[in-house]
Amino acid sequence: MAAHIGSDRKAVQLHLGGGTPTFFTSDELRQLMTMLRSHFDFAPDAELGVEIDPRTVKDGTLAMLAELGFNRNSFGVQDFDPAVQQAVNRIQPLEMVEKAVAESRNANFQSINADLIYGLPKQTLESFGRTLDSLIRVAPDRIALYNYAHLPSRFKAQRQIIESDLPSAEERLQIFLMSMHRLLDAGYVYIGLDHFSKPDDELNRARLNKSLHRNFQGYTTRAECDLIGFGVSAISKVGNSYSQSVRTVNAYYQRIEAGQLPTEKGFDLSSDDLLRRQIIMTLMCSAPVEIDAINLQYGIDFRSYFAREMSQLKQYEDAGLITIDAAAIRVTPKGRLFVRASGMVFDKYLSQPTTSTYSKLI
Repeated sequence: MAAHIGSDRKAVQLHLGGGTPTFFTSDELRQLMTMLRSHFDFAPDAELGVEIDPRTVKDGTLAMLAELGFNRNSFGVQDFDPAVQQAVNRIQPLEMVEKAVAESRNANFQSINADLIYGLPKQTLESFGRTLDSLIRVAPDRIALYNYAHLPSRFKAQRQIIESDLPSAEERLQIFLMSMHRLLDAGYVYIGLDHFSKPDDELNRARLNKSLHRNFQGYTTRAECDLIGFGVSAISKVGNSYSQSVRTVNAYYQRIEAGQLPTEKGFDLSSDDLLRRQIIMTLMCSAPVEIDAINLQYGIDFRSYFAREMSQLKQYEDAGLITIDAAAIRVTPKGRLFVRASGMVFDKYLSQPTTSTYSKLI
């Protein structure tokens, strides 16, 4: 991959994800980072983030990751309730997460994130409230609050989950709304969709200075970057294209051993795709879609070009989720909760029968 990119490109962000990087030994992680640094030129202020399963953290794990250059991390918390943890077969006591976060601070990580999931089996409004109480006391810099997607046909591990134990759509909505109120009362800022941060975190600073971006991992900074994905099924965004790696380990190794990039499919974006992506991204980041600027940039008449979409947006305007005037489409404070709905209006591929979708509004 480095040979295709060229030696003059700076790496300004690294995200080591998948939920399980810390299952590797310290020596394996050192080998990985040495290899990456030998092929890519990392900027001095590069953001290096790593996902951490708290169950894998040993004495010295966080210090070792900091030594390798990681300065941001994310812990998979999901839920602290013992019954919920038992139902999803992920036992990790609160004390385990507290210790890991404390060691992260001692190792001078600049931003610490915790992932919560609502909609899990055995979860109730009351039990999740207790989870929030505990996490607020731990006080991570960021909190991602994800909606559980139950897809047993796609994910084998989910077939062990009893569907009757899952909360209803109404219960999930109430859990989300309760969570939002609790986090805002605790001093967190709502970034959008499923992300919250402390006011002084760089994610909120990016929201305020309009440099906020959303990619495959969620909200992030440095929107101008190309994104190179390594690993099975990884997605890349380079220039005006998207590509995805093969989705099985065997196929991945076969391509690599044959001296080929492990790319399975790719798409070149048309000018219409780029236009729609820009509008959707702007809405997702709750920034105004400035109509005259779009007209000038793309040489279109916005209202004529998007006549169908403007008609569909009327229902969201009537509901108070957006405002539309001659200058711009703006997301209202209430509309930030449902910004995905407004953005979906501009996604022409969602109406195609072959499109697979896994995200839901609630």
